[in-house]
Amino acid sequence: MHVYVNGTICPAEEASVSVLDHGFLYGIGLFETLRVYDRKLFLWDAHYARLSSGLLALQIRPAWSKEELKQAILRTVDANELRDAYVRLSVTAGAEGVGLVADGYERPALFVFAKPVAALQDPPQPKKLLTLSLARQTAEGHQRFKSHNYLNNALARQELGAKPDVEGLFLTHDGYLAEGIVSNLFWIKDGSLFTPALDTGILDGVTRQHVLKLAAQLSMPIVEGRFGREVLLLADEIFVTNSVQEIVPVQEIDGHLIASVYGKFTRELHRAYRHSIAMEE
Repeated sequence: MHVYVNGTICPAEEASVSVLDHGFLYGIGLFETLRVYDRKLFLWDAHYARLSSGLLALQIRPAWSKEELKQAILRTVDANELRDAYVRLSVTAGAEGVGLVADGYERPALFVFAKPVAALQDPPQPKKLLTLSLARQTAEGHQRFKSHNYLNNALARQELGAKPDVEGLFLTHDGYLAEGIVSNLFWIKDGSLFTPALDTGILDGVTRQHVLKLAAQLSMPIVEGRFGREVLLLADEIFVTNSVQEIVPVQEIDGHLIASVYGKFTRELHRAYRHSIAMEE
């Protein structure tokens, strides 16, 4: 694998980050995970908007324009001889030394990773949901960032183990549905689309927002709120989303079989999602 490091493409084993970087010392940094289809960055505007909002909130002065970041991604994709790729773009706070900074960060660092993606199946292979004993932590600030502070997710992955066909399901500390380890959660009941609200502390996923937009275009009623786990046991359809796997149907939760796997509404949204990829400029 070749990676982009502050303007230079190099083999991954030669890439490095300063031990004085506050991304390393304190987890102060943001990342975006996105898909590239045939060298086209899918939902790039939304990913860039979320990244920019997070950088502003963390007082990290962006050193690159939207177009420069796009070109950094494409350079990395090309260096790895890919056209379709899983891409991770990371911005760290930069090498500021030991001790917290009060007045913002002026020297951020940029890293871009690109790797091949497995061919997506149609219909997509369903997953099982397993409720985690570890609760979803609340956001450390006023909102949840897609930040380098990823310990909650890492501990959840350790709890779940290496089970590629299973996604861990976070509940909030007070028992409400939250999100998956690397996904947002949706379900269908009586033709309406349900998903946990952002005030549960979940990440406002780019794919989550895109699916909500597609559902609105399909005239599906949408309900965001706080829900107990029991509603999933009564759901007609369940699916999870992320930028890499797109829309993934769920076949069971904690051993309870779902009424319809890759049912009518999940199929409609999946077709609309694929159509939106083809239409992306």
